[in-house]
Amino acid sequence: MRIGANPQKSEGLLELKTNHRVVVVTFIPELTGYYRSMFEVIKLCITSLMKTLPSTSVITIVDNASCPEVVAYFVSLYTDKKIDTLQLLSTNVGKIDALMGAARSAREPIITLTDCDILFETSWVEETISIFNNFKNVGSVSPYPTRRGLQYYTYALQHAVILNKLKVHFEPIPENFEHYNLFLESINWDKEKDANAPWPIVKAGNVKAAVGSDHQVLTVRRDILFNDTPAKPSMTKVGKESERDYVDLAIDTSGGYRLATYHYMAHHMGNQVEPWMQEVVDNLIMTSETLALNLIPPLRYRAKSHFWYKLKKKVAKIAFKHKVPKTYFTENS
Repeated sequence: MRIGANPQKSEGLLELKTNHRVVVVTFIPELTGYYRSMFEVIKLCITSLMKTLPSTSVITIVDNASCPEVVAYFVSLYTDKKIDTLQLLSTNVGKIDALMGAARSAREPIITLTDCDILFETSWVEETISIFNNFKNVGSVSPYPTRRGLQYYTYALQHAVILNKLKVHFEPIPENFEHYNLFLESINWDKEKDANAPWPIVKAGNVKAAVGSDHQVLTVRRDILFNDTPAKPSMTKVGKESERDYVDLAIDTSGGYRLATYHYMAHHMGNQVEPWMQEVVDNLIMTSETLALNLIPPLRYRAKSHFWYKLKKKVAKIAFKHKVPKTYFTENS
């Protein structure tokens, strides 16, 4: 039996005071072997987020059945109101399904999907939102650029360049050389040798952005997660093209541009803590209390045809290649 009326019914609509959510998926089943340093890596990741997010951004942690010590740490963060949302899973449902489940439940218009071994720099949110605010048709922005990301699921951008709706130019960014090699080293790839190798760049007013990105960390429009990602669960623990199908391909088929910040605003740590990582965290500061977001324009979602997508992508690659300097394709330049 119900007595009286629920007072919430007379309180009207809720007001959304945030415009950006960061979703971090974690899994540390034990503190030995491969995972022996991962707890410290995750602490650095979360601390760097807490020290750099404005009040218009919030954090969701999704834990994929980690060991008790790790879970206790996350619960303390939630209890102390240092994070907004905590999802604790009793079994490991896989990285992508945990990520998509949390991201789709968010109400913010942009959502950062990030691995738990990413170290964030001061002003990374400002730089990310600046790109969304200044460029039209942006689907995603990563806080660390990848020089070789020009042709990785960037068909929508290539198509715009071919139709002269957008211009790409190539320029050296020697300030990125050291950070880019740190990234390449963290994933066991060969380092770059030329600090003046060309980067693909687009420009809107005084704002520059690098073309392309990896998928370890990127901020994506929420709409894409409903219009272009598969509706069914991935059922994959990690890898096996799950990130490609649910993130990379979805951004490209949405018609949105895949961009990154001009300079490195985040770093990939891997599973080992190095002295420079703690130095970065110690020097972090909050630079803005609130940030306004203006997505321009709304993305125009269409019924997807994988046949036409593949055909147009193949044609675009051939036509777009003539707009790229030969020095860009030089192996390990």
